[in-house]
Formats: sequence, C-alpha cells, structure tokens
Amino acid sequence: MTRILFVCLGNICRSPTAEAVVRELARREAAALALEVDSAGTHAYHAGSPPDERSIAAAQRRGIDMSTLRARVVEAADFERFDLVLAMDTAVYERLRRIAPRRHAERVRLFLDYAPQLERQDVPDPYYGGATGFEEVLDLVEEGARGLLAALARR
Repeated sequence: MTRILFVCLGNICRSPTAEAVVRELARREAAALALEVDSAGTHAYHAGSPPDERSIAAAQRRGIDMSTLRARVVEAADFERFDLVLAMDTAVYERLRRIAPRRHAERVRLFLDYAPQLERQDVPDPYYGGATGFEEVLDLVEEGARGLLAALARR
C-alpha cells in the first residue's frame, strides 16, 4: 500500500482535485496499484468545507466526483502516515519542508515533478480567477497524476 497526501493552501481547489483525479485514474487505469489518497491544506481557512463549487463542477464535467471531500489541515501525524506528501506549488512545498519532521523530510515533494514534460513546478491557485483556471488545474493535475501512477507502477 502506498499512501499519498496532496497539499495546497486551503484544501478546497488544487489538492482535493489531485486527490479525486488520482483516485479515479488509478481506478480506471492502474487498478493493480494499492493506493490510499487524501488531501489537506497548510492553513485552516476552509477546514470542514467541501471543495470550491467551481472545482466540483469542473471535475464533474470530466466524470470525477469530489463532492464528498472535506477540507482539513495537514497534521504532524501525516508525515508519519503518508509515504508521499505532494505539494501543489513551491510555497506549499517550502512550508511543508519547514514543518516536516527531519526523518520524514524526503517524503515531501512537488506534485508536478511527476510531469517534467510540463516544464513547471506549480499548479496555479485558481481561487481568485475565472472558470478557465479550474480547467487548467485539471489539465495539469491529470498530467501529474498519470506521471505519478506510472512512477508507482515502475517501483
């Protein structure tokens, strides 16, 4: 079993999208992989809230349901529990590296490192933008998810 935690700022846009996309793509395309996926935020702005309505709608258009997810804050125990703690952008990565116990710091990585063909590190935060930002997030997350699943399959 590989346990993966996706982390963004508030856990209502990017990281729940990554959680839902990876879960669905693994079900469709990599059923042999034993995965547990979850998501969290570095800040408690939206703890207990569902994903942003625009994230839910964009994912739904691609056949992915994320409506049951709820935002939570990353906890110290997450660094012990999860094999990979994947940050959605460099600012979140730096924050996670600061709070991770030293013995688990190597578990913290950038999500888009699994999609080097994109030649970028950050999944942009769509929260203050329009609907196209949520589609862009899905496009980037799907690329990262496929790269992540391929890397896990090779292990």
